[in-house]
Amino acid sequence: MNRIFFAFALIIVSKFHAQTWKNDEQYIQKFAAYAVEEMEKYKIPASITLAQGLLETGGGQSRLAQIGKNHFGIKCKEDWTGKTMKHTDDAPNECFRVYDDPKESYEDHSKFLAYRKYYVNLFKLDMKDYKAWAHGLKKAGYATNPRYAYILIDKIEKNRLYEFDNTNSKEVLYTVLKLYPGLRDDKIFMAQLDQSKASSKPVTVKVPYEQTSYAKQQEKVEKIKTRAEVLNSILVKNHPNGGKKFVIIPEDADLSLVSKKFGISESKLMKWNELDGTQLRKNDVLFLESKSSSGNVASYKAKVGESMHDVSQKFGIKLSKLYSKNRMAYGEQPKAGQLIYLQEKKPRS
Repeated sequence: MNRIFFAFALIIVSKFHAQTWKNDEQYIQKFAAYAVEEMEKYKIPASITLAQGLLETGGGQSRLAQIGKNHFGIKCKEDWTGKTMKHTDDAPNECFRVYDDPKESYEDHSKFLAYRKYYVNLFKLDMKDYKAWAHGLKKAGYATNPRYAYILIDKIEKNRLYEFDNTNSKEVLYTVLKLYPGLRDDKIFMAQLDQSKASSKPVTVKVPYEQTSYAKQQEKVEKIKTRAEVLNSILVKNHPNGGKKFVIIPEDADLSLVSKKFGISESKLMKWNELDGTQLRKNDVLFLESKSSSGNVASYKAKVGESMHDVSQKFGIKLSKLYSKNRMAYGEQPKAGQLIYLQEKKPRS
């Protein structure tokens, strides 16, 4: 029995790795040209950019990449005036940038590194030394994972991404073909390659990304789904603050639907989430148990239009405790940029 189980597990794991590898290959073929073009403009190794893109998007499969064309997990920040989307990362429903094209995401990533003081020392490194860049990114605080540099290096070496550090935007398609000779049978790719021969301009691989994107497929599916069916697909998540169970509401709905789905009375859901009505809105955070009395971080700066209830839900803190910690009258709302205390009480002035 153990042997049979092991063999079955091996097949499953093999299929998973095969699919992951396929996703990585397709990602490289689609976006290598963008990475090389950014290398020419901003002097960032194409291998590093591609490895970060592969890692951030899971080979192009992440929700942020497929819906928001955001390949590097760049959050809104104060200076962003473009389109946005909500996505759960360090906290529920955080604000992330949305781009019209993945190419914009690649350039924004380059600017993120080139124009921030934390990364100035990276540009003193040899542009072909991807190992030094990987360790430099970790040292500069780009990621918290202690193995981040080694993960990038592993991505680069497994996929031979260093080949793209030695090419240019005119020759990048030849480098792609060198890595994936099977593309000779791909008529679309070979047509692009022929076109690049006659052009002296940098080559950008045009991929029918929109036609196959998750967003468009999802749009078609949602049209035939009822609201109840959408709610049935809700996944229960654990909040970073104490592991409290919560869900994100995918569509406007009545609280009764959530109550029935999880077998929790409406009165309890209203009490735990400090609701004054039963109408839920898309992207609302709804806790399935009582929230914590304190936060998992010390403080937070309120954003434009955020209410105390928004902050309470975002950080999983009881609203009454949040008011108390900040010495604010119940119902009073924060101003944009106001420091909200999440653990200790605000010092008396």
